[in-house]
Amino acid sequence: MQSLQQLMLLAGRKLRGLVHYFAPNRESRELGKKWLGPAGERAAASYLQRLGYRILARSHRQRLGEIDLIALDGECIVFVEVKARNSDADGDPSLAVTTRKQEKLTRAALVYLKQHRLLEQPARFDVISIVWPSQAKAQPTIRHFKSAFEAIGRGQMFR
Repeated sequence: MQSLQQLMLLAGRKLRGLVHYFAPNRESRELGKKWLGPAGERAAASYLQRLGYRILARSHRQRLGEIDLIALDGECIVFVEVKARNSDADGDPSLAVTTRKQEKLTRAALVYLKQHRLLEQPARFDVISIVWPSQAKAQPTIRHFKSAFEAIGRGQMFR
């Protein structure tokens, strides 16, 4: 029988997230945390697509930071911050979108709009909160906060 590490190497990145469910030691908890963010972003993208949004970009990185999802809701460009946790014991994951994070997202969104010559398009910031319990086969709870915050900081965007 193959060891768990050999299976992980064979299966690659996808199996790493499942280790949390089978071997609850420190190493597997860390792997579980690494799995939670990307899995949350995938779940949020699927959720938005079911609502009729068109996903324009995922994990859009630039020197000013990362935007988890960029979507189109009708004519409105939506910059989405996804916060996933395995528990809401410390409050809703959306509470982690601090004023500082909002400023960073505003700057990154402005750069995206400038690069793509979309400054005239309406834009908004949404936050998707996902609580994904660590029990095997547990379904996530998804909360969508439309227009969660206004553009803040220098170089604000206009509606």
